[in-house]
Amino acid sequence: MNAKEISKGIVWAILQLLGITLVLWLLLQLQTLIIYMVIAGVVSLIGRPINQFFIKRLRFKNSLATTITLCALMGLLISVFSLFVPLLIQQGENLSLLDVESLKINTETLIQEISLYFQLDNSFWQQQLAVDNLFQNVNFGLLPELLNQILELLGGFTIGLFSVLFILFFFLKDSHLQDSIILTLVNDKITDRVEKSIEKTKRLLSRYFLGLLLQISILLIIYSIVLAIFKVENAFIIAFLCALLNLIPYLGPIIGGALMMVLTMTSFIGADFSTVILPTTSYVMIGFVIGQLIDNFFSQPFIFSNSVKSHPLEIFIVILASGTLLGPVGMIIAIPLYTTLKVISQEFLAENKIVKSLTKNF
Repeated sequence: MNAKEISKGIVWAILQLLGITLVLWLLLQLQTLIIYMVIAGVVSLIGRPINQFFIKRLRFKNSLATTITLCALMGLLISVFSLFVPLLIQQGENLSLLDVESLKINTETLIQEISLYFQLDNSFWQQQLAVDNLFQNVNFGLLPELLNQILELLGGFTIGLFSVLFILFFFLKDSHLQDSIILTLVNDKITDRVEKSIEKTKRLLSRYFLGLLLQISILLIIYSIVLAIFKVENAFIIAFLCALLNLIPYLGPIIGGALMMVLTMTSFIGADFSTVILPTTSYVMIGFVIGQLIDNFFSQPFIFSNSVKSHPLEIFIVILASGTLLGPVGMIIAIPLYTTLKVISQEFLAENKIVKSLTKNF
């Protein structure tokens, strides 16, 4: 190898590094757009079966079917947000008329009742919660600034929502649009394999996301019934929040259980602790545990076995590893990402012994 060839190799390597750096810089600058496209892609997987139902079963035209599907998804989103409007209005009114001293007395009363019932020294709670200092340190003069920040967030959310809806419309209307974007980035020699992988991944992930909606719906019904039986305020909203937290595997149910317990206790604040608050909270938590048992032993195995076709132990290891590396976000994206990697591995590494073992049920 002469000096000229070495120079060319060095120049080519430098150009490649510059190209990679430029691509990474563009991705960083366009991260908001990429997030919009990812969200639209995920929602399109959920809406895909609905869209296909209108096109194949009801013989609707593509544009009409896409419009109806988009309206149905928007209606679902608006319905979810409308649940929180009365609660936000009520809390806003309470905030404007906030009696800090009364709130402090109610909180201290509840803590004293818990301490007396469980025979705990009141200093324990003073050290853990610092009730006396809690309200003194709250600067309610910051509320207008906080409100302005919330309004700014709502403005950004509105722009993001319309951007996602615009992208989503074309993803649903042209089901091969996402495929085309990906296929333009791969070598022509492997186009067929990549196309098969994309189609299989879309089918599996559509079933998985629909399964998650079914899982949340089952928990929502169970939690709502339990909370309604014991007349907990805003039962449906609390049930929805706790069911939604189950999207975070393993960690979500713990947070949801703690949230349900606290909101149940605060719903009956001022009542007798030993005869009202403690029994009601205990029964609600029993209902919560029953819901979790149904979810763990029936809903989740059904979803995993019929959608992503993975063993529960396999899923547990993947989620745990992703959570360790990336935290709660990793736990949420673990199964979709793992399913995608399995499909790609099956297509390109079909003869590998490990891949054969992991994809034998595909």
